[in-house]
Amino acid sequence: MLESSENPLDMNKKIRVLHIVGAMNRAGTETMLMNIFRNIDRSKVHFDFLSFSLEPAHYDEEIMRLGGRVLRISKTQSLMNMIKAIKEYGPYDVVHSHTLFHCGMANLAAKLAGVKIRIAHAHTTLDKNDTFLRKLYIFSMRTATKLFSTHYLACSKQAGAYLFGNATEENQKYMYFPNLIDYSKFMAGKKEEVSVFKKESGLENKKVIGHIGRFIEAKNHRFLLQVLKCLIKKDDSFTLLLVGNGDLREQIEEAAKNEGVSNYIKFVGLREDVDTMLQTMDVFVFPSKYEGLGLVLLEAQASGLPCIVSEAIQPEADLKLGLFTRLSLKDDPDLWAEKIIEITNQNKMELSMISSAFEKSGYSLTKGISKLVKIYNGKNQWREI
Repeated sequence: MLESSENPLDMNKKIRVLHIVGAMNRAGTETMLMNIFRNIDRSKVHFDFLSFSLEPAHYDEEIMRLGGRVLRISKTQSLMNMIKAIKEYGPYDVVHSHTLFHCGMANLAAKLAGVKIRIAHAHTTLDKNDTFLRKLYIFSMRTATKLFSTHYLACSKQAGAYLFGNATEENQKYMYFPNLIDYSKFMAGKKEEVSVFKKESGLENKKVIGHIGRFIEAKNHRFLLQVLKCLIKKDDSFTLLLVGNGDLREQIEEAAKNEGVSNYIKFVGLREDVDTMLQTMDVFVFPSKYEGLGLVLLEAQASGLPCIVSEAIQPEADLKLGLFTRLSLKDDPDLWAEKIIEITNQNKMELSMISSAFEKSGYSLTKGISKLVKIYNGKNQWREI
């Protein structure tokens, strides 16, 4: 089954790019792609998105407003369906795949459809690989990904090693491509918006620890509940602000009741005003079990927010601003609580230092988009771009 949310196109001299994604819901990879789409020169580069979900997703309407199309297929493993979509809605100059080991299938389809630039992009560091069949799938799809991709991109060293295998950095196809955000948006003062939100949410005169992310196992919300339980025993003026939705949200809400901490939590769901949410917080806590990078950590640092993170967070996420505190998930939740109290009143960071850190790290949109356009034009070594 093939469906399309379609805009009429004028493709003269544009680079035509098809991004292959699970669905364009609000998560780290998808948010980065939208940051790029909003800011790239759309008179020169056109984006479409091939989704493996038949349900509408968070960013679909904005994609169409920006001139893109959302193509939908129902069978993720159907090679013929992908070839058909690429040919029917193309021709495409680039297929840019973001679907972990499924990149091998996607880029095989792109090759068979005659696409010259075929990018596999690594965004995570772990996957379910505990069965023989899954391990066999990973081995075969990793091989296919390397064989049929012309470019390998990775948001972190570990993410690259996971998708492409060890010693990938020595391959001329490989490039480190940092996650990109519009950091200036998060540096802007939101005092009035924060004040209104705190008043409406009963957070006035509260110390707020926060987390932004989908309610999935990898984000480790249950550990957050244990940390909160220890924290309010020491200081009951703290409240946990949880931003996001996901399959496990109801379970986490029930667990909060069972742990007796539900009165100290605000579940606010998906929010468009992530910058306001971050500036509402005093400390950002991110105890993920695994992460490719953690785009929201860049947003938190752009807001000048101190962050307490697990050992699973990649070193590339730390902008060296003194805002990162790394703890182990093996540590007692009480230690996490003590560290939260310790850094709650940390002095605010100078905005000039934040801006400088983003520019030096390569996370700025302007520099990142410039590199990406050169990749779309066929460059495959950093010395070329």
